[in-house]
Amino acid sequence: MNGHDKYPHALAPFTIGKQVFRNHIFSSPTGYLDITVESFPTEATAAYYERRARGGVAAVTIGETSVAANARGGNTSMYLGDPRALGAYCALTSAVRKHGAVCSAEIQHWGKFANFVFPDKQCYGPVEGEASMGAFAPVSKHVLPMSQEQIEEIIKQYSEAAAYAKAVGFNMVTVHAAHGWLLPQFMSPSNDRKDEWGGSFENRMRLPIAVLEAVRKSVGPGFPIEMRMSGAECCEGGYDADYGIAIAKVLQDYVDILHISAGHHMHAFSTMEPSLFAPNMMNVHYAAEIKKNVQNALVATVGGINEPDDIEEIIASGKADIVEMARPLLADPDLVNKMSEGRGEDVRKCLRCMTCFSSLMHTRQFHCAVNPEVGHEHALRAAIPPAEPKKVLVIGGGPGGMQAAITASKNGHSVVLCEKGDRLGGALLCEEKVPFKHLTMDYLHQQARRVMDDPNIEVRLGVDATPEYARAQQADAIICAVGAKPAKPPVPGIELAMTGEDAFANIDAVGKNVVIMGAGLVGCELALYLAQNGRHVDVVEMLDGISDGGNFLHVTCMKDYMAKKDITLHFNMTVEKIGEFGLTARASDDQVEEFAADTVICAAGMVPLRDEAYEFSACAPIFRQLGDCYLPTNIHNAVTDAYFAARDIGRYGYDA
Repeated sequence: MNGHDKYPHALAPFTIGKQVFRNHIFSSPTGYLDITVESFPTEATAAYYERRARGGVAAVTIGETSVAANARGGNTSMYLGDPRALGAYCALTSAVRKHGAVCSAEIQHWGKFANFVFPDKQCYGPVEGEASMGAFAPVSKHVLPMSQEQIEEIIKQYSEAAAYAKAVGFNMVTVHAAHGWLLPQFMSPSNDRKDEWGGSFENRMRLPIAVLEAVRKSVGPGFPIEMRMSGAECCEGGYDADYGIAIAKVLQDYVDILHISAGHHMHAFSTMEPSLFAPNMMNVHYAAEIKKNVQNALVATVGGINEPDDIEEIIASGKADIVEMARPLLADPDLVNKMSEGRGEDVRKCLRCMTCFSSLMHTRQFHCAVNPEVGHEHALRAAIPPAEPKKVLVIGGGPGGMQAAITASKNGHSVVLCEKGDRLGGALLCEEKVPFKHLTMDYLHQQARRVMDDPNIEVRLGVDATPEYARAQQADAIICAVGAKPAKPPVPGIELAMTGEDAFANIDAVGKNVVIMGAGLVGCELALYLAQNGRHVDVVEMLDGISDGGNFLHVTCMKDYMAKKDITLHFNMTVEKIGEFGLTARASDDQVEEFAADTVICAAGMVPLRDEAYEFSACAPIFRQLGDCYLPTNIHNAVTDAYFAARDIGRYGYDA
């Protein structure tokens, strides 16, 4: 089916000035931190953004390209203007443009957060005060008000950055005026300066107008200018939706596109980046209201948009003219190509699990729970010799096992997948009824369909494979993904506790008053699910905080939602015994506390089935174990390890 018949509005081309856009779907800005020590883009940077361009979007915006070196929070993001970086930026823009996408630079100034991470640097903002970056940098700094000379220098920096962007091959610029950076700091009601740069609404708008006029003068007519703004900041002290409409009505005359996001980077992150606990398309209404109030600029929307049908409906209904996406294009960079081919149902959906941005903060690279390509675009951009065909036996039908089977098949191997249960999906299927896990379930079901529909994969359900069974298959390679089992700490009465898996799968068996042992991701997500279903929940944890498993942004978002429910967290508590009454725990100060409960649930982690996996190690010439039987972690590690394990089979060196 021709996707243009199914998505006629989303896939229709349009023009702004001298620039043609091949459809109405943009890749919104994502910063990329794996750069040179001089903060220049690398070949890996180019490959990362190029992958989105190859997927069919109309525009790819390079995120967080600051207007000057001193306009950044630190030295881990790119900036525009250094003549030494000209070649690197030209290579980056060429990588995007050669695939037919418009390449935009998100130009920004961090305002009072500029140079924030340097203890010896003074920070400047619209007004004097204290500034904190919250979970991103748990320190506070005193901010001094910018002088007239500093403001004029900043306007000049925007002008010069825009000129540089055009010179190195960007064919659009996106002026970042959202999420609490410099321009919204000036536009905010909190800007009570006494000069022409603050106090009244007219004065607060003076700097963004001056910046946009300077940018236009630098790039000339017919060169698209997009401005990203928050429709509402959604935090204490931030502006509301009516104020956002007022901003848009003023600035529409200076831009071609008003890109309407929401939230604040420091104080409303879970609004800016909707989490798995948030409803789909949660921020579209901000763009829709602004669209009703502006006539001179196109309006773009972003945030929590995953479904091709929703993209078409947003544009067809007039809620917005453009749909922008970041994380969904990490999960599936071919989203637009699949829509064009009429295969919208094959789009791999973003889980909104925050793996990507948490990984970026820890490793300076994006990774994705469901797309093993992410973070490896440079290594995977070139073709490699075909693999020598092998017979591959995959044991275990969870996320890792399914990905291993799919990748092995795509690389030309014959695959047998054995799963002891009657369905593919693994242990995560216990969360099938959890509303905020619907995206995870969609992913598991989609992967299962891919496996079942693949003629090169033979699926054997209800087969609890043994070493004897494995040897009888005479496979060339075995990929073992047999999983893990719930940990049972040596606590008296532990046999009275339910496991987390059982509680997720059978919520009707859980009483009204619940105590959960363990404040990891499983324990906290279970607590939230139970609280949403009318249970009173206490969580007891021996450590001094929630164990985030490396995904601190997911925990940050989860805390926001847990705070709205009747959930009490008790840290530094060691469980001493479990009884019919509930649970007894001892605090770090040696105080003993009893927690009355109808149900005690143990969510104290998982034990890898390594011994079970080792039994298969000599059953084929090639053996790999992955997922929870190797090390219990998360979907991302299981899927990525599976992808590369299967990709390696049948390849012995390119000169062989």
